[in-house]
Amino acid sequence: MHAKGGPPLGHVLSRTAARAEVHLLALSALPPAVAGSARRLCASVVTPAVAHRSDLVSLIVARAEAVGADAVLTFSEYAVVAVAEACEALGLAGAGGASALARDKRLMRRTWQRHGLPQPEFRPVGTEADLHAAARSLPGPLLLKAAWSAGSTAHQIIRSPHEVSAAWARSCDVMAESARLGYAELHVAEADADYVVEQIVTGTASDWFDEPGWGDYVSVEGVVANGTFHPVCLSGRMPTVEPFTERASITPALLARDAQDRIVDLARRAVDALGLRDCGTHTEIKLGADGSMWLIETAARFGGAMTVPQIEEVFGLDLVGMLVDHLLGHPVAWPEQVLTPAQARGAAGSLVVLAVDGRGRAWPVRKVWDFRAVSGDITLSRGSRLSVVEESSLADGSVVPVYDPAAGANTMAALCLLSAADARTVLRDFETLVDALPRVLPAAQPEEVSV
Repeated sequence: MHAKGGPPLGHVLSRTAARAEVHLLALSALPPAVAGSARRLCASVVTPAVAHRSDLVSLIVARAEAVGADAVLTFSEYAVVAVAEACEALGLAGAGGASALARDKRLMRRTWQRHGLPQPEFRPVGTEADLHAAARSLPGPLLLKAAWSAGSTAHQIIRSPHEVSAAWARSCDVMAESARLGYAELHVAEADADYVVEQIVTGTASDWFDEPGWGDYVSVEGVVANGTFHPVCLSGRMPTVEPFTERASITPALLARDAQDRIVDLARRAVDALGLRDCGTHTEIKLGADGSMWLIETAARFGGAMTVPQIEEVFGLDLVGMLVDHLLGHPVAWPEQVLTPAQARGAAGSLVVLAVDGRGRAWPVRKVWDFRAVSGDITLSRGSRLSVVEESSLADGSVVPVYDPAAGANTMAALCLLSAADARTVLRDFETLVDALPRVLPAAQPEEVSV
């Protein structure tokens, strides 16, 4: 089932179609860059009318029964719960009845709290009055999050009590706009009214990485098969853009083996606590001083953007195809232990193009996205290869959006993929790209900006 978010549709469809006959239920418009190939790869493509989407689980079940589906899957965060519940109704393998625990940040944090796992102090909030009360009881600064959001959407930093009302209003506005753009929970009614506020903990990348430039959090990519968690690898990050918008993911993360093992152990405990059954997983962990760690979140699906293609390129694992095989009941040889940088064949990373420089400051002049200028005018390391993910990017000639901290990744202009000899080179090349983009991209004309 296709909806917005997740890995590029073209990638997951090609890998799925190589293993089975595919019937695509499209709740979001197919990206123009892959619409033609999607219809060639799939036995059927159905786009239901809006009126038929009110009971999403019944819609999925009916379509699955009509085509005699042996498995149902989605790679979109916004459809995880609906697909899991449909699989339960159909008697098929899926994330299971606990899928909402990996989607609703309030339930997730409560579950981890019961298991004594390290995470920031938090409070669920449903009204502005709740937020005021939480701000009085929690040590600041605080981060307000929409409980069902993704991509750092509607995140608001609250540094003092007088900022509470404005933060609440802004987050509500952003969630409403995200829903209009299709970046919202598809199954749970009024999910945009649910929030969580949490203490902002202090990360320390320098205690974990040998060189500067890395962000203070990592993600553990993995899968749950028959209730057993199989960690695959770790991805590192560049520092986020305020408030906490992700700029880049790099596979593998350059961590010492003992550090990686401790991180994986926490990820395992986090996933096990949620009780997932059969699904991809993506667990983000904040890294602190003296070996301290805090859980950020776990998703019952593979990481979004280019995480899955990066793993395939670096470690030779087609995670999409492997998951399809597992859901169909075929034997799959999951990695016996988490893969390390020593086992990597080079490195790969994805860069989200945002209109901010390396320090997070807005570009002084509006620019037009033009990948030809980027690839032709920016010198990267010898052997590095840069490409643009067309289905996740604006067309060349489009005006780059002004970065909106509250909207997070909703204001991205493009997604780029870079392959290099090692992760250190990917990081350095990304720093070069971020610094050079406002210089090499053409300036937008006044009439373009006003449109």
